[in-house]
Amino acid sequence: MGHQGSRSERRISSVFLGIAAVMAVTGWAVWTGYSTSTGLAVFLFVTSAWVVSLCLHEYAHARTALHGGDLTVGAKGYLTLNPLKYTHALLSIVLPVLFVILGGLGLPGGAVYIELDRVQGRWKHSLISAAGPLTNVAFALVCTAPFWLDALDGVPPAFRFALAFLALLQVSAAILNFLPVPGLDGYGVIEPWLSYRVRREAAPLAPFGLIAVFALLWIPEVNTFFFDAVSGVLSGLGVSDLDTYCGRDLYRFWVETDGFCEIPS
Repeated sequence: MGHQGSRSERRISSVFLGIAAVMAVTGWAVWTGYSTSTGLAVFLFVTSAWVVSLCLHEYAHARTALHGGDLTVGAKGYLTLNPLKYTHALLSIVLPVLFVILGGLGLPGGAVYIELDRVQGRWKHSLISAAGPLTNVAFALVCTAPFWLDALDGVPPAFRFALAFLALLQVSAAILNFLPVPGLDGYGVIEPWLSYRVRREAAPLAPFGLIAVFALLWIPEVNTFFFDAVSGVLSGLGVSDLDTYCGRDLYRFWVETDGFCEIPS
């Protein structure tokens, strides 16, 4: 197993290419207004782009692990970007998509199994954990580029709002993921630097970390604080609350709205 993975282990999967194609076609439909329902087009564009970002998040973990010394990630199919290869396809893809549909929250999925005992060195361990959420940060920067580059002239309103909502998902996923809670990537970053005793005591909590964070978000004060933080980051990138509000409004096309964000056809 001293090789860096055969070509078939690295070939991008048709599943991922299919999702990326949906993102491209529906993004074009949102941009040109070429669809019977702008809301449905926004829904499909944002959802497929969100799934693409989840795949890239997991790929970043796997790719960094490969360079760090875990050569098993190729055989597990993690380098193909195929979401069906993850340890829990349900946890990695279905749940995060469900959370976006229900509440507009970028819940991190997480399910590439890295054999950390094959990776030598604390910095490498930290980097493997950080690689995922850093992908969400990069995605957020790309989504918000027209805003912070002041290049919104000529960008159709529906596309602008869709990008803003997609950016909100990426920023919320990055912030959640960087929390130093067992089970989340933020804890994975600091874990190698903790004492053996602390790591041993925290290990059983890992499966419940995300559930605990989600439960805390039900507390109104915590929820407000969290979304204020997300909104602060977005406004620093030039995205207003109005942009994200209208993006979410368009995305939830099945909900009766007040018409405030109505896009003239």
